[in-house]
Formats: sequence, C-alpha cells, structure tokens
Amino acid sequence: MSQRESGNIRKKILIVDDSEINRSLLSDMLSDEYEILEAEHGMEACAILHNQEQEIALMLLDIVMPVMDGFETLAAMNKNGWIKSIPVIMISAETVPTYVDRAYDLGVKDYISRPFDERTVRRRVVNTLILFAKQKELEHMVTEQIMEKEKGNKLMIEILSNIVEFRNGESGLHVLHIRILTELFLRSLLEKTDKYDISSRDIPVVCNASALHDIGKIVIPESILNKPGRLTNEEFAIMKTHSAEGAKILQGIPMREDMPLLRIAYQICRWHHERYDGRGYPDGLKGDEIPIVAQVVALADVYDALTSKRAYKDAFSHEKAVNMILNGECGTFNPLLLECLKDIEGTLEQEFKELSESRDSQEEIMDTVEQMLEGGELSVSEHSLRLLEHERMKYQFFATLSHEIQFEYTKTPEMLILSEWGANYLEMPETILTPREARFGTEVFNKSDFEQLLAELEATTSEEPMTEETYLLNINGQGRWSKVIARSMWSEDEPPEYTGAIGKIVDIHDDMEKMNRLELRAAHDSLTGLLNHKAAKAQISEILAADEEQKYILLVFDLDHFKTANDTYGHLFGDEVLKYVAETLKKSTRDGDICARMGGDEFLVFMPYKEQMEPQVNRIFGLLCSDYKEFRVSVSIGVACAKDCGRDYDTLFHMADEALYEAKRKGRNTYCFYEGEQKE
Repeated sequence: MSQRESGNIRKKILIVDDSEINRSLLSDMLSDEYEILEAEHGMEACAILHNQEQEIALMLLDIVMPVMDGFETLAAMNKNGWIKSIPVIMISAETVPTYVDRAYDLGVKDYISRPFDERTVRRRVVNTLILFAKQKELEHMVTEQIMEKEKGNKLMIEILSNIVEFRNGESGLHVLHIRILTELFLRSLLEKTDKYDISSRDIPVVCNASALHDIGKIVIPESILNKPGRLTNEEFAIMKTHSAEGAKILQGIPMREDMPLLRIAYQICRWHHERYDGRGYPDGLKGDEIPIVAQVVALADVYDALTSKRAYKDAFSHEKAVNMILNGECGTFNPLLLECLKDIEGTLEQEFKELSESRDSQEEIMDTVEQMLEGGELSVSEHSLRLLEHERMKYQFFATLSHEIQFEYTKTPEMLILSEWGANYLEMPETILTPREARFGTEVFNKSDFEQLLAELEATTSEEPMTEETYLLNINGQGRWSKVIARSMWSEDEPPEYTGAIGKIVDIHDDMEKMNRLELRAAHDSLTGLLNHKAAKAQISEILAADEEQKYILLVFDLDHFKTANDTYGHLFGDEVLKYVAETLKKSTRDGDICARMGGDEFLVFMPYKEQMEPQVNRIFGLLCSDYKEFRVSVSIGVACAKDCGRDYDTLFHMADEALYEAKRKGRNTYCFYEGEQKE
C-alpha cells in the first residue's frame, strides 16, 4: 500500500498573515488534517511558492500586510502562473465591496470575513479543495479527449504514409524521422527569425503534414520505386512526377481545401523537391518563392535519406551527412536552415537513437501509463512531482560540480535564488529577498554595477535574451574579477513581458591565468622556445609604431646547406641543430632584443643600435658560424635598417629578405645589408 493510500501524506496549506496570533489560530484549526506552512508577508510566500508550488494544495491569504500585501501577492501569483495550480481563500477584516471584487478578479476562490469560526473555515477549506480538484479533473478529461482526437488524426496520417513507405521498401521510421527533424528545424528557425509567416503554434500541424510529403509515390510503379540500380532518364522523369501527383491527390479532397493541415500538406507535397537556387522540381521555384514549410521538410528529407540505408545505397554516418549538406553536395538550401542544422547537429543522433530504441515498445509503454493513470496508481500531480524532483536533483548535482555561482532572478516579486554551492560559497541564504537592498546587491556587487546588470537584463529582448559582462566582485572580502553570463526570461504573452533572468557568475581570475599561459604557448615555437613569426611581427610592429626616434635593425637569416644535416644524420639531429642555433641566439642577444624562428631553418633578430650596426651584425654572425658535433653551422644573413623605411614591419622585412638573397647570390656564409646601409 502506498503512502498516499494509507493517508500518511497530508496536503499542505500555506497561511500568509503578518499577525502571529491569526496564523496560530488558523494553524490550530487545520493542523490535525493538513500540513501547515506559514509566511509573514507576500514576499515570504512567493519565496515558498517558487520552491514548493507543486506541493501546496491551498493558500489562506490576508490583505493588509507589510512588504507585500495580499493584492500584490495575488498579482505575483498571476504573473508567475501559480494562481492556476493553487486555490486561494482570502481571509480579512476588510469587507468593503471593492476589496472583495478585486480579490475575486485576481483569482481567489473564496472570501472569509473576520471574525470567523472554526466550522466556517474548515468547511470552506474542504469545499474549495473539492471544487478545485473537480475542476482539474474536468480539465484533465477535456485534455484527454483532445489528445485522443489528435492521436487518432496522427495515426490515420501515419497509416497512410506508411502504406507509401511500404511500397517504397522503406522503414516506417522515415515518416517519424521527418516529423522529428521538421520540429527541430522549425523550433531552431523560430529562435533565429520572425520573417516567415509561421509561429510555434503551427509546428504540430506542420509536423503532421510532413508525414504526407511523399504520398504521391503511391502512383509510381513499384519497379521504379524499388529499382536497386541507377534510374534511367525516363524512369527519373516518372519518379519526379510524385510531388505534383501527391499535391493533386490532396487538392482533390472535397470541402477540405481551407483546412490548415491540407493547405500546408499541399505546399510540402508539391514543393519539397524545389531547391533554393531554382534547380528543383516541379515548378523551378527559387529562394523564398518556396514556402518555408516545404524548405524545412526538404532539408529533413535529404538528411534522413543520407543517414538511412536504401535499396541503392548504404547509410552515411551523421557527421558525413551533415558535412555533405553543408558543403553543397546535396543541392543548395536556405542559409538560415543550414545555420539551424549546425545549431541542432549535436542533438540529431541522440534523438534518432532514442526513437530507434523505443519504437518497438512505444505503444506498450503508452498503454501501461494510461492504465496506471486510470487506476490511480500514478496520479498526474505525483508524476509531475517526481519529474520535478528528478530535474531539481540533476540541477543541484551539476551546479555543485561546476563550482559556479548560479542564480535565478525574478522581477515580480523581486528576489534572487542562489544555487546551493553558490550560497555556501558566498555565505548567504539561497533565497534573497529584495536583492538590490541586500548584501548581494550592495557588497558582493558594487551597488551601481548591480543596478547596471539588472537594467541590461531588462533591456534585452525575447529574441536576443543573452547578456555577458565582467565585474569586480567582493567575494568573501577579496576582490575577484568575475564574468556574469545571464539569459533574460520572458512570458508567453503577446507581446512577451520580461519576468526575470537565470545566469551564473564565473571567477575569471583562474581563467585569465590559464588564457595567458595558452597565449604564451601559442606565441612560441614548440621546438626552439623562440617566438614564432606571427608573435614577433606583432611585437616589432608595436615597437616601431611607439618609438619613431630609436634606430632598429632586422636580421633575417637561414642555415646554409641545412638539408645536408637532415639527409646525413637524420631529422632528430636536424632538430638538435635548430635548438643549438636558438640557444646561441639567446646567449648573444639582450633581453630587449626579439629573436624568432619563422619556420624550418629560417630565423630573425630585431634589435636597437646607436651609431653603427655592422659590429652587432658581425658579432652575431661570428657566434652562429661554428661547429655543432659533426656538422658545420654557417648562415646567410640579410640586414635592413628601420630608420628610413617608414616604420613599417612589412617593408622592413621585405628589405631584409632582399638582402638575404643577395648574400645567397654571393655564395652563402656571409651577410649583406639592404643597399648601402652598412656604411652608416
């Protein structure tokens, strides 16, 4: 016997009243049958509702209270949708008709005037709970009837579609795949743009209609449909007629032309083989001349065709299929839809895997769930609570692992809820009422920074809800640069209304150190430890731009006959020679000089000089030309002066490179200056 059957689980009633005596009286009246929760004002009540909405069966609410009164509490419950799941009885000494009318307008189920007696309160509570339960039961029955009707419609469409697929020698999963892909693409598209005349409410109809995309194949001869080899031109011409034939079938259904399902199915059926560049059939439509629903199903159809085994081909992998589509190997598609494909690429395989694993037992599972619901073994509310608890546990687990301060901010009532790890880290309660005035908004954040963050969140839109800013926060007495990444939340009203935000605070101090290490590593040659050419160029360009008076020289050189070292002693020995040259450069230059390996056996040195540059060049040349084990190291060097070259790195490098080739023409193992610069 379950706890519910044995009566061990008692319904929870939330009493909201600023008077401790009133709360105590009501609690004494009801605590023998119900579990009682208490709140001193509406703000506390909202914090409880935010965490325990699904568990509270009824609220008893006063009107006159500090911080947030009863009417403000009801307004918040309406804004957050709590009023739909929690019946409210108003208990107040205020009997003015305008007060009573306003309370009922805001959704209360009953109104009890003070002073009250125990019998009245208990009777009204029981009646309200019974009526609310009956209302929910009626809503559930209506919902079930609508769902059964929808299920029947969907079933008939799938039966018809599967007849076509059966003739085509394909799995009935093709229809289901197209339905799933269509939904995923449409949802992604609606997040990107509102340019098309379609909304989220249209998605179920489009998904149903997508199942009829190939209905025209019913008129195609089976010998052509299931031919294992390549179709002839004549056979392909016959195959191409299926889109127009399918549209003709749908158009011929009497007195149903105006139904949204048939209208959308007609568009999909006739035009899902059109292509964005105008090279499709049957009408050669181009770009957005093609209805967007047909464009979406076309992309879904191509992806599933690539990843499914057919009579004429094996299945391609998910990665291969996506790459083929993005590379244009399967025709041209709407660029926005290709962006959608990239966005959902990571979920496609999992969606299909779950579908494949569940297809054999799907009907059995649905039957079992329906029987459990009908038999009362699993009530809707209990099932919802289990799902919510499961999601809450996952959220807390991942929030703890991430070591990030995660938060949820609600505008009405204004409060901030921290993740368990974040609350412990900041040494604060998880629920913070009026965060602008609390320590979170005045000490952890600089007050003006917190106001700026809230203003930026409210300035976002439902289409572009993300914001990211960096702040210097006071974390337990230490200043820490932190990044706030947040997403604003919006109601489903038209137009949407800003309701709050969710986000996280990431300490970027460690990330900056890690980034600096990565940048340092990326700027250096992995073999020699010298700067690479890109990093050297950036540093030299910055120096040239900042100091127009100082004289600089650039030496560009490579090793003579280095290929001999590799060919005679092997590449490992060649690497040793390169490292030897790099170490020689480090020892023969100053800290302010720049030494870099450009690649292969090519190096550069950039350094300032005062009067003459040749002594410095000659010294470096002499140190580099030496013996390393069995190999004689010699170099050819080109030198250019930065004094008169316009302080431009590319020009300076070109001059040094020209001088290097002059040194090579002279027989190598020497150095040359660009034009006559050695005479300085």
